[in-house]
Amino acid sequence: MSPVLAGVLQFLALFVALALAYRPLGDYMAGVYSSKKHLRVEKWIYKAIGANPSTEMRWPAYLRGVLAFSLVSVLFLYLLQRIQGSLPGSLGFSSIDPDQAFNTAASFVSNTNWQSYYGEQAMGHVVQTGGLAVQNFLSASVGIAVAVALVRGFARSRTGELGNFWADLVRGTVRILIPIAAIAAVVLVACGAIQNFSGIHSVGQFMGGSQQWNGGAVASQEAIKELGTNGGGYFNANSAHPFENPNGFSNLFEIFLILVIPFALTRTFGRMVGSIKQGYAILATMVTIWVGFTALMMWTEFHHGGPAFDIAGGAMEGKETRFGIPGSSIFSVATTLTSTGAVNSFHSSFTGFGGGITMLGMQLGEIAPGGTGSGLYGMLIMAIIAVFIAGLMVGRTPEYLGKKIGTRQIKFAACYILITPALVLCFTAAAMALPTPGHSMTNSGAHGFSEILYAYTSGANNNGSAFAGLNADTQWFNTTIGLAMLLGRFVPMIFVLALAGSLAEQKPVPATAGTLRTEKPLFTGLLVGTILIVTGLTYFPALALGPLAEGLAS
Repeated sequence: MSPVLAGVLQFLALFVALALAYRPLGDYMAGVYSSKKHLRVEKWIYKAIGANPSTEMRWPAYLRGVLAFSLVSVLFLYLLQRIQGSLPGSLGFSSIDPDQAFNTAASFVSNTNWQSYYGEQAMGHVVQTGGLAVQNFLSASVGIAVAVALVRGFARSRTGELGNFWADLVRGTVRILIPIAAIAAVVLVACGAIQNFSGIHSVGQFMGGSQQWNGGAVASQEAIKELGTNGGGYFNANSAHPFENPNGFSNLFEIFLILVIPFALTRTFGRMVGSIKQGYAILATMVTIWVGFTALMMWTEFHHGGPAFDIAGGAMEGKETRFGIPGSSIFSVATTLTSTGAVNSFHSSFTGFGGGITMLGMQLGEIAPGGTGSGLYGMLIMAIIAVFIAGLMVGRTPEYLGKKIGTRQIKFAACYILITPALVLCFTAAAMALPTPGHSMTNSGAHGFSEILYAYTSGANNNGSAFAGLNADTQWFNTTIGLAMLLGRFVPMIFVLALAGSLAEQKPVPATAGTLRTEKPLFTGLLVGTILIVTGLTYFPALALGPLAEGLAS
């Protein structure tokens, strides 16, 4: 079987699996966030934190809940790292330095999971399981909660109430993420991923020395790392490590975990707004971009550009032979079109255009299908922009799902799509202009520029993957990327919740003959074009200096 055919078959198998899970999971999540009943364990949690789950919140109160919870999470995770040397199960590792502790705390709480350290050489069992893995659940649940709040903004009328953040947070964690992650962890253990609390031990003799490995609760963390679109690996090699991702089946299964909730949330959206077709329109947009990027990545990496490529059958540098070009290409697109950041190959070793595709996937806003929750609310923001553009074309007031898109709504949407590019480009410009950050670049020229552009693109978009050539464990990068992650996560949420509140206050507008049919293929095409033009072209000058220049020169 040719590698190209193998890649096509893998993609088709993944597509079918996602299609089978789409309806039951989407309907289940809609029921979770629409239910008035509380499980017993949920009542215990509400009592412990002093929350009343039945109290409806307007958007400022909902936002305060998001920010307060996230702030406490950052402080807890920071302190846990700072006292690691005194904790049991630390494996002899010392406490984490302040700048790196801040960076890691910001990273995992913001659902980024950027890692400027070697996981197996820095974090003990308590920090890994009690700190990082816990935040993998909670940060993903926060993202879904904000998305659900925006959906309620479309579904409700003449009220500013968006639900209860604490109820949404607990339900997402208890009823969705924990059960699915538990099943996924068992599957990964069956595939060969490790799950233990063993210490550091030596393996074999190599050139007069021994190779040291440490165990850990890897399978359970790997499951939520992918399911919650987090991405932080137990080991530095991330999903290229055989303890995390043992074989071809586990590789495809992990890609499935990355994509299943973001795609299924479009079904949840359709259910909650009372129109399944609207959910299908958003789904079609996501799938169109995802399929297009995957096909383009495979073509780029399979393209033979010289004798070495001919012998290897494509660009195999930096890729695991267990997965080859097909498994690496599908994984890289899935992880950069979502906010996952997990890697099973090193993006710095991709072809110039291949590296550019991974970068562009993040720069589009990670909305195809995007992160858990963040992908849906990012796509809905772009839908509002598309409706606004269509309204300008025909000279009528734009409407979406029966809500008028006026000056206030379009300002919130515009601020949302501008904040991330501003963070990426400003931090990249500062790093390139100052003398010290440039010392962290492994390469010079276009590829060196791509290393820094990729780092800030990954941080501000809450992705977490790296170009694998930049030494980011410096005070400059730990601090600035940490700030980019926090601002890139929570500032857009302010505009999302403010938009949700303004939509919930409106009364529905009846559809007329002139209303844009947003459930039709025409709107899907308009939405795809809006995403590529409005967000993609924002980064074109920077991409021209990095991956495009490198690709054209090779």
